[in-house]
Amino acid sequence: MPTTLTQQNGLAKPKVAEITLADMRAHFTTAVVCDALDAEGFPNQSPRVPLRPLTVPGVLIGRCRTSLWADMAHPDPKPYELELKAVDACQTDDVLICAAGGSMRSGIWGELLSTAARNRGCVGVIADGAIRDVVRMRQMTFPAFARGTVVYDSKDRQRVIDLDVPVMIDGVTFGPGDLVVADDDGVVVVPRRVEAAVVLRAWAKVRAENEVRDAIAGGMLATEAFETFGVL
Repeated sequence: MPTTLTQQNGLAKPKVAEITLADMRAHFTTAVVCDALDAEGFPNQSPRVPLRPLTVPGVLIGRCRTSLWADMAHPDPKPYELELKAVDACQTDDVLICAAGGSMRSGIWGELLSTAARNRGCVGVIADGAIRDVVRMRQMTFPAFARGTVVYDSKDRQRVIDLDVPVMIDGVTFGPGDLVVADDDGVVVVPRRVEAAVVLRAWAKVRAENEVRDAIAGGMLATEAFETFGVL
């Protein structure tokens, strides 16, 4: 296993290629990444709908593996077909994005899908809709973000209609392979075309915030800290 920046030298100034997902998970938050996106001219990369961690706390960071869902009102001739393909296609560090348009018609994700996805290297799920089996997912410490819980199975209620395509949650586009960050504050997606710049900005802001925190803890007034470091 390669040595990470965290292990080498804390929050030293790195090249973007040196910042691993492990480093991001150790230091990034959605707020820091949102601020970095603002600075790069991308102010609308976080859905405002309540997508909250329903299983385990902490930050979830990985690559988008996208699925598009639709409601159903008839028997499904091939139940679960594409959602199983989505799970089986997962790779290491993927986060499965379930774009269900906020539908609460069923719990589209649960314990068995979590087990199968984790076996493929998936690190979590973000569902713009409902999930179920949250107690079991808590026991297996599988991160799941969603609008809430619904006990109903998805069969004949909702199904996946497309995979690995750009999908939208509350007007925000999640593209396959995009960097996604989620925690108690919400969900943020970083388009690939600006990822390198955003990651470097976020890393620099974490370093700066550490300096401000230390200065304020040492007695510096908030106004003086902002004038000194330019970070809030």
